[in-house]
Amino acid sequence: MDRKILALALPNVISNITVPLLGVVDLAIMGHLGDDALIGGVSIGTTLFNFIYWNFAFLRMGSSGLTAQAYGSRNFTEAGAILVRGLTVALVCALLLVLLRHPIGKWTLSLMNGSPRVMEYAATYFQIRILAAPATISLFALQGWFIGMQNSRFPMYISILINVINILCCLYFAVGLGWGLEGVAWGTVVAQYSGLTCGALLWGIHYHRFRRYISWRESLKLAPMLRFFRINRDIFLRTACIVIVYTFFTSASSGMGDTLLAVNMVLMQLFTLYSYLLDGFAFAGEALAGRYYGAGNALMLRRCTRRLILWGGIISLLYRFGYAFGGDWVLSFFTDSEAILSASRAYLPWLILIPIASFFPFILDGILIGTTQTRVMRNAVALSMVGFFGCYFGLKPWLGNDALWGAFTLFILLRGILQYYMTHGLRFLPSQR
Repeated sequence: MDRKILALALPNVISNITVPLLGVVDLAIMGHLGDDALIGGVSIGTTLFNFIYWNFAFLRMGSSGLTAQAYGSRNFTEAGAILVRGLTVALVCALLLVLLRHPIGKWTLSLMNGSPRVMEYAATYFQIRILAAPATISLFALQGWFIGMQNSRFPMYISILINVINILCCLYFAVGLGWGLEGVAWGTVVAQYSGLTCGALLWGIHYHRFRRYISWRESLKLAPMLRFFRINRDIFLRTACIVIVYTFFTSASSGMGDTLLAVNMVLMQLFTLYSYLLDGFAFAGEALAGRYYGAGNALMLRRCTRRLILWGGIISLLYRFGYAFGGDWVLSFFTDSEAILSASRAYLPWLILIPIASFFPFILDGILIGTTQTRVMRNAVALSMVGFFGCYFGLKPWLGNDALWGAFTLFILLRGILQYYMTHGLRFLPSQR
């Protein structure tokens, strides 16, 4: 079982580590240009895209779980239909985002409370990077389908390509050509479309035989499309709750001044690096749990769950010690500002605690997606969100920014506890209960 997990997880880990580099590279370049407001502008811009794109994460999660179940039951016609539905929904939604980019940008920016200069930078970054929406959202569906087909190598290749191109283009546009913030945004746009092109070529070369299973007319009929939306509805609502928490985190930070906003965003980037690495094992859980769930194999599903949780615990301990002993060195990568570095050290203990609180719910997310236990995910996150806001507003008068980090830690911890009890102790198949 460990060999199967690692065969899927390691490519996913490499792939997922490269994902936050889109934001990390943008943030790092801005952090060395001598203007703290640039860090805040890119951070707010990145958060706005998280707010928008994470609401479409159901396209990846739903595609991976449903495709894995179709793969486990050897129903390749349904697997092909899932890809068609996912890509169709992705393109329609992305084109609407591009067409409505100006009112959407004004509305999302109104949720933030940064200084005038920070908000000006964020608006510029947003209006350029939103042009990559068709590529970004389509990749959600395509990469989810690859994972469901037990193929984590292709998402890895795509992510590596995206980030190599992003780094080169951002440096060339922002520093070489002197475009600054605009150059960083355009570099990300070019990288996303390059990734989509790569994904389409890989599918055409490796999965061309699936063309005979695909019927566009049947896949896009109203009844199966409605079923696709019903299955993904709970994932959408669950993701919306997470987006609300993350967006509020940035919004609350932006009201604490440019320096503290930069501190929180840098620390959140470090947490994001950890979460994307752990998600590599969660994605393996989506593929394997979905496969065994589709095949009705309760024994292998239970064994897979236990080993994934063990691997998650090991990863969390490694990160905990890494942040505990190398936190200062990592922070210096993001900025030269002594004010930001000095203020960040006071909040490093939260970054050391969060990995321990988060590995269990992150791993469970993957298993629940694979077994399409989407209602459990929705309810657990919604209740955890209530706990987040209760903790923050209850402790804010006394703890300030520590209240924000404490509430965020509680939010993650509650997700795992609630998911455990809502699945009757991690029993997913009727035969397990």
